[in-house]
Amino acid sequence: MNMNYGSMGPAAMVRCRQCSSSITAMPGARAVQCMQCSCVTRVSGRGRQQHGAYGHGYGNGGGMLVPPMRPTPAFGGGRGKKRAVLIGIKYTNRRSCELRGPINDVKCMRYLLTERFGFPNDCVLILTDEERNPCRQPTKDNIRMAMHWLVQGCSYGDSLVFQFSGMGAQVPDDDGDELDGMDEALCPVDSFQQGPILDDEINEAIVRPLVHGVKLHAIVDACHSATVLDLPYQCTVSKQTGRWRWRDERPMTGACKGTSGGQAVLISGSSNGKSNMSVLPEPYATIGAMTHSFIRAVECEPRTTYGRLLTSMRAIMRDSGGNCNLQGPIGGSIRRVGNFSGVEEPQLSSAYKFDIEREPFCM
Repeated sequence: MNMNYGSMGPAAMVRCRQCSSSITAMPGARAVQCMQCSCVTRVSGRGRQQHGAYGHGYGNGGGMLVPPMRPTPAFGGGRGKKRAVLIGIKYTNRRSCELRGPINDVKCMRYLLTERFGFPNDCVLILTDEERNPCRQPTKDNIRMAMHWLVQGCSYGDSLVFQFSGMGAQVPDDDGDELDGMDEALCPVDSFQQGPILDDEINEAIVRPLVHGVKLHAIVDACHSATVLDLPYQCTVSKQTGRWRWRDERPMTGACKGTSGGQAVLISGSSNGKSNMSVLPEPYATIGAMTHSFIRAVECEPRTTYGRLLTSMRAIMRDSGGNCNLQGPIGGSIRRVGNFSGVEEPQLSSAYKFDIEREPFCM
């Protein structure tokens, strides 16, 4: 069945690379997600229109990245030096893969940012699938606009935060910029219809525009999220020495994945792609394991370094026993930790290498 979307051109049919089901790819889509098995499949270049990326001049000809979109009035809010986009998706309409925890992840992160780090409430944009305002639903278009809102007009001294709690995915790389041959992706609430958001696009949207003196922290609690910002350097713990060490993730193609002078740090985790969620009665409020370990580590040692933060997160993941120990009116009401993303170890990626044992952590 060929559907026509006016000037955008016809939709294409794609075979799922895992279960061979037929999937309709919307015009311009770079990847599609299968409703049967949730696998993500790359759309061939022939089915995509070629456009520039966000109008910043950073495009590399590697397929369609959306043109710039101006935030709708519903995004509104302040434009202070501290701004955040917090996204939590339960996928309530997908009974086979509904998650427990992402909404509480967002609530607890908002409390941490506003109460401990001084983020103004009107500079914290929240997208969840519990929001009634359609402009605050975590659809693919709304997430794209929220990313644009976050970095638009960024300048020296800005502290930006991007949080995503939900489903992640992998898809075979098609432009040679991934050392493991796989692109990572985040799944919006409408990813079955519109496809996921690939790491190439996320890098173009919120990493490349960062100018000198701007710092972005991304906290992502999703499977397959360890390199979802496509940053050049990754910090992992050595199995031989137990110390944190940097690994060069720059692509062999020479493609630039860094910033425009600013700093970007991703705190996520390595995972096997399998959730570890126990079935809990509805009264039990749940928070994601990676998010819980991050917030708890910051609470325990407010003036920590990046190295101690990661080490503390490892210990909390290992020793929490599934119990939530967060402070405050929101965290105190959450009783359980659910590892919906299957995260096994916290990881850090960065636009630049730095001494994580000495560099103070602050947002």
